[in-house]
Amino acid sequence: MPRFFSFVQVAVAGAAALMVMGCSHAPKADAQAQAKLEARSGSTVGGVVMLKAMGDRLLVEARVSGLTPGEHGFHVHESGDCSAPDAASAKGHFNPDGKGHGHHHGSERHAGDLPNLVADASGNASYKAEVPQLKLGHGTHNIVGRSLVVHADPDDYKSQPAGNSGKRVACGTIVAM
Repeated sequence: MPRFFSFVQVAVAGAAALMVMGCSHAPKADAQAQAKLEARSGSTVGGVVMLKAMGDRLLVEARVSGLTPGEHGFHVHESGDCSAPDAASAKGHFNPDGKGHGHHHGSERHAGDLPNLVADASGNASYKAEVPQLKLGHGTHNIVGRSLVVHADPDDYKSQPAGNSGKRVACGTIVAM
């Protein structure tokens, strides 16, 4: 006797298949990405940024050289296009939640607002920060394919729309590893 499946049985089986297929695209808990920073706006700034998923946070580690001593704004920008000589092609700060610019520890902030880089007297910065709201490879907070931008001046964490951090002195596209 032939067996017939009910609509509900077929729908449940289809949903289960889609879930399994969707899982194959889910990011690994140890997902990683990097961005090679290249000089912009006539600077000599360069470096590399490594990003690693750590649960609900993202570990951001950077080594940057060619900076003026002191603090520099550091942000994830909307576009991964760093081709413009002044990095304007990277567009504005990554802001999927439509919030105002703010301090990286505050709730009213762009997802791409990061702590400032601090360069030593030789113009070198070693940076390590764990940040919330950013993801690698999935969802609205995915930053793979976007860019990291270093600015000439410190981010004041309050001026709108971008913290008054000056020209863009380095830019790098975030790529998955």
